[in-house]
Amino acid sequence: MTLLRRGAAARIELNRPETMNAWNKQFGNDLLDAVRSVADDPEVRAVEIGGAGRGFSSGADLKAGFDPTPAGHPDVRTVLRERYHPIILGIRQMEKPVVAAVHGPAVGIGCSLALASDLIVAARSAYFLLAFVNIGLVPDGGSSVFVPARVGFTRAIEMSMLGERIDAERAEAWGLINRVVDDECLTDEVAALVDRLASGPTRSYAGTKRQLNARVYAGIEAQLELEAEIQQEQAATADFLEGAMAFVEKRSASFQGR
Repeated sequence: MTLLRRGAAARIELNRPETMNAWNKQFGNDLLDAVRSVADDPEVRAVEIGGAGRGFSSGADLKAGFDPTPAGHPDVRTVLRERYHPIILGIRQMEKPVVAAVHGPAVGIGCSLALASDLIVAARSAYFLLAFVNIGLVPDGGSSVFVPARVGFTRAIEMSMLGERIDAERAEAWGLINRVVDDECLTDEVAALVDRLASGPTRSYAGTKRQLNARVYAGIEAQLELEAEIQQEQAATADFLEGAMAFVEKRSASFQGR
């Protein structure tokens, strides 16, 4: 993880480009530290989250695996509770605006991270994908809250159950994101937006976030806990084992519904 400063603006750069910024244990810990650092720094008045290399984030690093539960199943519940949820809540509760700068894939927990931000600016190369269903899992990282809040049930169920890419133009048309720009313009466009926010009325932004969180994201902590419980159930299924193996082996999964 790289934390960069430009005056009152900060950029958290997801920095595992060799894996398309896939999340492993160290990545999650470093991102949580970065989120807490900028949240607690009174000199930081606006935050950008972006990805190094060819994309924003490809989601969880399945090749890195998970620690096992006593029953021998992947312990995704603990990962969600101890690392992912504090990151997501840290962004939503941060008393300063957060902008996601997305290019290339924003997949799985990477998609959730982008959607947790206040504003999302995407390059034309960007796409958003709730890929969980493709390996027998369910949405997590708050995406079961953020997607319906932004685009409604109809599109949320489509993204969650069909697991298809939503390109940047379609995402903008749906209202899933705020702006689409040419790839070569992304850095400058986001820098200008973040600088504008960093020189704006910070307490006003904080108050606006509190209002919208209370209205749109009321009960998010309980929903995150529900995501963790249901995800742990899925991690014990034969379909998840098949989906994860198929992903690693780069083949189509053969689900049996159990």
